[in-house]
Amino acid sequence: MLIQDARFLTSNSRAEDCPAPTMPEYAFIGRSNVGKSSLINMLTNQKGLAKTSSQPGKTQLINHFLINETWYLVDLPGYGYARISKEARAKWARMINFYLRHRPNLTCVMVLLDSRHTPQAVDLEFMEQLGTEGVPFVMVFTKADKQSSSRTSQNVVQYLEKMQETWDELPQYFVTSAEDKMGREELLGFVADTNQQLAAQAGADA
Repeated sequence: MLIQDARFLTSNSRAEDCPAPTMPEYAFIGRSNVGKSSLINMLTNQKGLAKTSSQPGKTQLINHFLINETWYLVDLPGYGYARISKEARAKWARMINFYLRHRPNLTCVMVLLDSRHTPQAVDLEFMEQLGTEGVPFVMVFTKADKQSSSRTSQNVVQYLEKMQETWDELPQYFVTSAEDKMGREELLGFVADTNQQLAAQAGADA
């Protein structure tokens, strides 16, 4: 997929106020400081599209970006640790959960996982929740450039083995690095293929 146009569209605190659900939508989410903004900027080839910060919990709203005038990329607040109050964290959780359950054009959730770490309970629990709710998702391992490829592979395998304990079928996964653009073609190719399948299905149903 060639990204010809990527632009910020709107930020909202309520899923009900998000743009009209007329296009496929891919939501990016992960623990705080997982490298979400950097990954989004790498995928769109725009350094400042998503705001990066060394302070965890910077993203506090549902941020929509319009890609190629044909699909939405959504930057969601992170889960897990962030220096915010319990009240704010609970508000975020309600906002995210409502969005994930009720956004009709949500095509896939990109669950970002730090490839430097072994399986984290908060990540496993979040993916379990998505599975229970029937929300489609893929696993996107980030920061692969920060360590050896063998160490990254070991951590990915540990995640897959851990998930096999409760999952009959494992989700698709991608290994990425915002620094050297690893995984960019594969992830954008997945989006392109999925959009093509949706278009074909819509044509068949018409």
